[in-house]
Amino acid sequence: MKKKNSHSPAFNAVTMTDPLFRHYVSIVPEKLIPYQWNVLNDTEPHTDPSYCVHNFRVAAGEAEGKHEGMVFSDTDVYKWLETLAYCLERGEAKAYEERADELIDLIGRAQEEDGYCNTYYSVNCPDRKWTNFAEGHELYSAGHLIEAAVAYAHATGKTALLQIAVRFADLICEKFSSDGALANACPGHQEVELALIRLSEFTGEKKYAELARHFLQVRGNDSDFLMENLKQQGSARIFPEFADYDARYAQSHLPPEQQQTVEGHAVRAMYMLSAMADVAREFSDEAMKASCLRLWQNLTQKRMYLTGGIGSSGHLERFTADYDLPNDTMYCESCASVGLMMFGRRMAALTGDASYYDVVERALCNTVLAGIAAEGDKYFYVNPLEVWPANCLPGTSMAHVKPVRQPWFACACCPANISRTLASLGQYLYAQDEKSIYVNQLISSTLKTDLHGNAVFLDLRSDLLMQGRLQLRISAAKAQPFTLRIRIPPYLEEPSFRLDGKPISPVIENGYAVIAISREGDQNLEMLSLVNPRWVAANQAVRADSGKIALMFGPYVYCLEETDNGSGLPFLYVSPEAEVLPAPPAEGLPGSLPTLQFHAKRLDSGVEHALYGSPSFRFFDVELKAVPYALWCNRTPGEMLVWLRAAL
Repeated sequence: MKKKNSHSPAFNAVTMTDPLFRHYVSIVPEKLIPYQWNVLNDTEPHTDPSYCVHNFRVAAGEAEGKHEGMVFSDTDVYKWLETLAYCLERGEAKAYEERADELIDLIGRAQEEDGYCNTYYSVNCPDRKWTNFAEGHELYSAGHLIEAAVAYAHATGKTALLQIAVRFADLICEKFSSDGALANACPGHQEVELALIRLSEFTGEKKYAELARHFLQVRGNDSDFLMENLKQQGSARIFPEFADYDARYAQSHLPPEQQQTVEGHAVRAMYMLSAMADVAREFSDEAMKASCLRLWQNLTQKRMYLTGGIGSSGHLERFTADYDLPNDTMYCESCASVGLMMFGRRMAALTGDASYYDVVERALCNTVLAGIAAEGDKYFYVNPLEVWPANCLPGTSMAHVKPVRQPWFACACCPANISRTLASLGQYLYAQDEKSIYVNQLISSTLKTDLHGNAVFLDLRSDLLMQGRLQLRISAAKAQPFTLRIRIPPYLEEPSFRLDGKPISPVIENGYAVIAISREGDQNLEMLSLVNPRWVAANQAVRADSGKIALMFGPYVYCLEETDNGSGLPFLYVSPEAEVLPAPPAEGLPGSLPTLQFHAKRLDSGVEHALYGSPSFRFFDVELKAVPYALWCNRTPGEMLVWLRAAL
């Protein structure tokens, strides 16, 4: 029997009240759903055609032409439907439900008789189905269809999309299970494993979870499978530019439970690791759990940026070597940080350890929020920590770094991934099991849930950064004992607690302050703690950050922007002892996060007219203003810098 683990509350159980996160969550139904609907239907004037909905019309025989766009463009439609489902569950974006139902009917008409559903292969090359596992993304696309179907059925009670997904999942089980014709095959891009676990939990059908485990078990047993599959494509390669595709890129160099370091394409790695954690939980698989623990350590201690960005290489969006964390050429795809949040949430549920949510918080409060403009209509795919707009040139090694957010992408996985994450953000804030409610993020919000027939309401109000105070009202309908577990992040200094005005000293267990609640009615918990801005240095093995420091306040990384501090940001030097003072928020930025001000020095080399000359170094005093990295490039575009040179 599998171990009982914590689970997330219903998506409509959590309401965001924090000014920053309320802003981003609210723009999903108000702006992202309409904007992305227009993009998918090729009616948005500021983007190139996506062909996403058009491809389904062609596959259904209702329009002429070929499949256009990326081979996996179907997933942009599925992720939009998943995002909408979370909004509908909260009673939002209702105007788009009828359009979604019509879109689902179109998907059903595009589905083939045997359950197969993929517009690229159905339209462009029906004779090549299930032949290109390295590049074809058939199983990846199927996974996003399944996830959207489960979300939509749960939110609306409508099963049309679920029936489409189940038919396709049954076909996949028939072909890929241990006695199927493709029993030794594994997906080039992981995702279907996550979806199959989710479908199994929703339907109660065990075979889907078993297939998810099977896909992990066969991966890496034949380390040449995907490479040989790639060779077989010949002139039919989908991505011939990926000449450096190798087994490590696809995480198939070893079986997952034997891997020692996190490798390859960062998003694929996170989806695989998330599925491994799911399988470890579902089947009490200790070898898989041990691998998750080991790979988490390598990932977060040697291959993760300060902002929770992962995947440092601008070539193939992949991991490189331990401590190879450049700041200006880095990739750090937005989707990869979403995947890191997914993995961390699952590891916390698997182990009961709050520290995984420290990393979830880091990714959420920095890279994930930075991936979307405050207005919701532009996005970052790549998330660097240093930007000099003049050298972000096409046709160069810096072409992947954009100094401003883009209205859309030809490969549009990130916008829709950020949308579905924000729309379902409550799953990262709270969790519960048979005896406890877990407060995993100290973000102002409310939770309305049921704990074994006891209606419980939490109203969390957090002002830790500016006032050092968190207030939590706990309302229980019955005098039925349960425990409240509040994560204590490492940036809190000397937290103290009062329950109904009386000091208490809760036990700290696995990173949670454990507080017993045993009576009905309201109780008021207060936590006081110092939270100060702090300078941070990197491990000395991180060459890119040698002799540099960065600024954090709570979970937020701060950065300098040219609009506040002038150009030439790399010429600034600051002492690790420099006093940092919180100041009012920057005008025009959402939320109420303060700016941070401090004294520094600007270096002048003394060489002005020649390209090179005799050094005549001089320092000039300057006052600087830092803003949260999550909010950079929402005002006048320009240079940006996170790591500053230390003045020793």
